[in-house]
Amino acid sequence: MNILYGVPGEGLGHATRSKVVIGYLLSQGHEVHVVSSSRAYQVLAANFPGRVYEIKGFHLAYKNLTVSKSRTAAMTLRTAPENLLTNFTRYRQLLRNFTPDLVISDFESFSYLFAKAHRLPVLSIDNMQIISRAALDIAVPVAERGNLTLARQIVRAKLPGSHHYYVTTFFDLPVVKEKTTLVPPIIRPEILAVQPTIGKHVLVYQSATTQKDLVPLLQGLPQQEFRVYGFNKEENHGNVQLRAFSEQGFIEDLASAQAVVTNGGFSLISEAVYLHKPICAIPIPAQFEQFLNAAEVEKLGYGRHFSALTADNVKAFLYDLNTFEQALANYQQAGNTALFAQLDKLLRIV
Repeated sequence: MNILYGVPGEGLGHATRSKVVIGYLLSQGHEVHVVSSSRAYQVLAANFPGRVYEIKGFHLAYKNLTVSKSRTAAMTLRTAPENLLTNFTRYRQLLRNFTPDLVISDFESFSYLFAKAHRLPVLSIDNMQIISRAALDIAVPVAERGNLTLARQIVRAKLPGSHHYYVTTFFDLPVVKEKTTLVPPIIRPEILAVQPTIGKHVLVYQSATTQKDLVPLLQGLPQQEFRVYGFNKEENHGNVQLRAFSEQGFIEDLASAQAVVTNGGFSLISEAVYLHKPICAIPIPAQFEQFLNAAEVEKLGYGRHFSALTADNVKAFLYDLNTFEQALANYQQAGNTALFAQLDKLLRIV
């Protein structure tokens, strides 16, 4: 089957998990072409040369660690004419070089619109749809209700009327809409291959951040070693080691970590849960999906959810590691077999 796969460029989590599914589809004999943007395009083009088209996508703008709606809107309007021209060029290239039978989208709009223009079935594979297609089981504070409303509006506007929705999740919720199947998170082969151990360090990951006080904050806990990713620097600050980006180094530090401190991003939290690593989650403000992931971490007993990263919060999290480890021991996932089985079944009948 000829498949067009759409991957957004905002964050690398989409590229990381889509790479797994694309690789599987190719191994099953399907012909797959990909559209993506920004850093995700670079990652996918390096892994699937000749199969990836670069488009111009939507990006978030930040101000003081928070998603800025006004800056995001302004950036979108400013880049719209150039983006439309680029995407129209890619659209014509696809028509010349490839005739898809099906579109799979990981929360990406270009591929969806292509499918609608050519009356092709669309499969949605992503974690965001849980906001709209499942009944949430957490208390949503007043301060987050506006973010929830906005998130639901965005999710409902993405990929409406798809043939089926596969929602990746590490927490189980009641499904409230038809054509929806919850599946375990997509785990990359490099994570599946490691044998987790419990070392003495805590892995810290920061993205989209300008939190300049992170190093002195962590130095306030001198008995604990921290390995920090996100600043792309190699620096030693006593008990705090800044690490430059290295996929292999990151995986090794994650697999041997005592615990993980991160934002509310789905991909790293999912990998930490799979490896049974306690999680301290501090979601980026104004991103409800991150708030939901962090809240579920705490509800399931896998770690703590805080609104701010402070030395006292980290200390409180580290104090209860044994409790979190016991809860995580009950989490079981057989790699990516559940999603792949669902895909194989559906692709036979689409």
